Amino acid sequence: MTAGRPTAPTRPVVLAGRGVTKAYGATHALRGVDLEIHQGEVLALIGENGAGKSTLMKILSGVEQPSSGTVELDGQPVLLASPAQAVALGVAIIHQELSLCPNLSVVDNIFLGRELAGPTGVARRREREATRAVLERLGEEIDPDALVGDLSLGQQQLVEIARALDEDARVLIMDEPTSALSASEVEVLFSVIRDLTSRGVAVVYISHHMDECLEVADTAVVLRDGRLVASRPVAEVDLPWIVRTMAGRDQSDLFPAITASPGQVVLQVEDLMVPDPANPSRLAVDTVSLSVREGEVVAVYGLMGAGRTELLETLAGRHRPAAGRILLDGRDVTATSVADRIDQGVVLAPEDRQADGLVQVMSVGSNMSLAALRRLTRAGAIHRRREAAEVGRGIEAVRVKTESASAPITSLSGGNQQKVVLAKVLMTAPRLVLLDEPTRGVDIGARSDIFATTAQIAGSGAGVLLATSELAEALQASTRLLVMARGRLVAELDPCTATRDQVMAATGEQLRTG
Repeated sequence: MTAGRPTAPTRPVVLAGRGVTKAYGATHALRGVDLEIHQGEVLALIGENGAGKSTLMKILSGVEQPSSGTVELDGQPVLLASPAQAVALGVAIIHQELSLCPNLSVVDNIFLGRELAGPTGVARRREREATRAVLERLGEEIDPDALVGDLSLGQQQLVEIARALDEDARVLIMDEPTSALSASEVEVLFSVIRDLTSRGVAVVYISHHMDECLEVADTAVVLRDGRLVASRPVAEVDLPWIVRTMAGRDQSDLFPAITASPGQVVLQVEDLMVPDPANPSRLAVDTVSLSVREGEVVAVYGLMGAGRTELLETLAGRHRPAAGRILLDGRDVTATSVADRIDQGVVLAPEDRQADGLVQVMSVGSNMSLAALRRLTRAGAIHRRREAAEVGRGIEAVRVKTESASAPITSLSGGNQQKVVLAKVLMTAPRLVLLDEPTRGVDIGARSDIFATTAQIAGSGAGVLLATSELAEALQASTRLLVMARGRLVAELDPCTATRDQVMAATGEQLRTG
């Protein structure tokens, strides 16, 4: 806890939930939760996917209403019937899954539904000036007139944060606000949070990055299976306590060992050059050469804008390189399509699972079998019995928590949706698996399951290329570590001996020390 600040119990309670229960049919997402949020406090809400964090925050921000229990604002019961009403009362939320309109500009997204009035209509100049000002608070120089759909995922996340900051809230709920941000951007966000709390704003911080919670929060609250199981000052807790309380397992169990021995070269990349899809005049991937062998998990670590995503998407066939070659088992596949590469055993688990990895109107099972339909189809018809059997095995293999294969994909938590993406990968019988930020917005327990699956894929004789901005993952979930910065591979390190400082130094950024 920050020295010199009063402890949370001595500050007035701004927002509270009393006995909050939420049921969806026979399923209880929350069971009698009592939570108090104090003025000027950063409260870290911690729990595995499905623990009830997002449901509780939706209730406190007017997105949903409780089945029983009450919400209090300044000690008085209040019905938050809608997000607009919550914002009007001073409660704003930054959602984990971005709620932006991709076909609108940055400024239109920030002022959507609360446009500034001018003498002849909307005061566009004032809106642009306010947009630039709030983005400058976050250290960004994004064009207010740029279409949100043309921005990177990290930039979109910053626009979402900027919109919430501009609402001048008394309580600001941040649900996974840093999942696509670089280390320097996270530091700027933390500075903004400290400024907000110094002015009395209460911040609820939800993150699966436990180091962030320990750095920025005053109080740690742990949810498990819909119940509040612990609440302590952050000064009294550490990472092992959080892991045990949240997941019921030790921290040492989070990264299963990779025991496969490297075999033949599966992927060979030679002098690959890829134009930036958003700005073809510059290279997103600049003269990159690398290889991946059977049984290897090769991590490509880099910060936002390093070119990791463009590299993996090009290897999957989504972008055509300007130069260079891509060889799979010695065969040149540089000019082949996405579908052809899937048939040849190259499969991508994309960074944005919502937009690129899953079809939101389909069931769990239909999403899993989608990439394997060619293999499951005979004489123009899908072999449904075989499909159902493979989907069932996939659900069991990656430990998807779902009522059934026919359940809507939207009924699953973020971590379980990501497991469905991995199950879809497994159903293609892959030769090379490309994982782009596979644990973005995923809790500790699901991360462990995901990396157990990664080790299983390597053990089956496939090669794995893992793109990540998570240092711990790069060092502990790989057999070989490549560092990427500004489109180039700038270092190759042994993850068994490399230090966090060495990796960060290679990227050109310093490690945050809190």
